Amino acid sequence: MKLRVAVTGAAGFIGSNLCSDLMAQGFEVVGIDDLSAGTLENVQPGIDFRKIDIRDERLAHHLTGCETVFHLAAKNCLLDCARNPVETALINVAGTANVLGAMVEAGVHHIVYSDTSAEYEGITIFPSPVNAVRPLSVYACSKRGGALVCESVASLHRLTATFVRYFNVYGPAQDWRRVVPPVMSAFTIQLLSGKRPTIYGDGSKSRDFIHVDDVNSFHRMLLTEPAFRGKTYNLGSGKAHTVLDIFERIEELLRTGLSPLFKDDLPGEAQKTLADTSETLHTGWTPHVSLEEGLKRFVDYTRRRMNEGAITASERPDLSTSIF
Repeated sequence: MKLRVAVTGAAGFIGSNLCSDLMAQGFEVVGIDDLSAGTLENVQPGIDFRKIDIRDERLAHHLTGCETVFHLAAKNCLLDCARNPVETALINVAGTANVLGAMVEAGVHHIVYSDTSAEYEGITIFPSPVNAVRPLSVYACSKRGGALVCESVASLHRLTATFVRYFNVYGPAQDWRRVVPPVMSAFTIQLLSGKRPTIYGDGSKSRDFIHVDDVNSFHRMLLTEPAFRGKTYNLGSGKAHTVLDIFERIEELLRTGLSPLFKDDLPGEAQKTLADTSETLHTGWTPHVSLEEGLKRFVDYTRRRMNEGAITASERPDLSTSIF
C-alpha cells in the first residue's frame, strides 16, 4: 500500500518539485493549492490535485488518509508582504492554524512546516544556528507566528511538528513572476533577453544557495526516517556567495558580454545569510548539487523554457535581488 501524503502549495516552486519527487519515489500525493501564486503547468500528471485555499473550512476532507502534511503554502514575497500585512497574517498564520485544525480533524499526525532563513534577519551570528532567531520583516514575523501556532497545536493534540528553514532555494519552476523575482531567475532571463540585469546595492550581499533537489531529498528522508522528526533544521549548503558572484557565474555560462546595472539598495534585506547545518548533517543528509552544477542546470532549463515560449518578453522581470 502506498504511503499517502499531502503537500500544500503544490503548484508553487518547491511544492511542485516535491510532488514530482515523491511521485517518482512511489508515494501517493495529494496536492493542495488555490493557484493564487502557483500555476497549473507546475502540477504534474498523477498527482491528486485539489484546488482549494488552505483557509477553507472543508480542508480536513482533503487530508483524510494522509500520514504527513508538507505545509509549503504561504505568501512569501517580502515587498508584497510588507504592503499587505493583514493578508500576509491571514495566509501565513491563520492559514497555518486552519491546516493544523484540519489535520486534527482528519487524524493526520505529522506536519513538516516550511520555515524561512528570514527568521535570522536581525542576528549577526554566522553560520546561523536554529536557536537564534530575530525576524524583522512582515514576512518573517508571519512565518514565526505560523511556527509558534504549530508548536502550540502539536503540543495540545500530540502531533509531531518538524520545522525546515529554507535558505535560498533555486532550481526549475522558480517563481520568476514575483514582484521581486529571485536573483538567479532575474539574471538568467535578462541576459538571455539581451538586457543588462539590475543589481540593487553594490552586489556584496551574500546568500546561502541550495538546490531544490537537495531540499527535497531531506523532505523525503523525513518520511522514511521517523526518528529525525520533531526538530528544527536549516536547509542550506553552508556556503555563502555574493550576488555579484552569482551574476559573474551566470554570465560565464552565457557569455553575453553584458554587465549589470547598479541601483540604490532595496530596503529590508539582510546583508548575509549562512546556514549552520550541523543539526541537519547529523541526520546523514548532505547536499549533492554543487553551485556550478546547479547553475548549469538552471541556465539550461531557463533557456529551454524561453525557447518554448513559457516565459514571454512582456513578463520577464526587470528587478534583480537576492531574495529566494
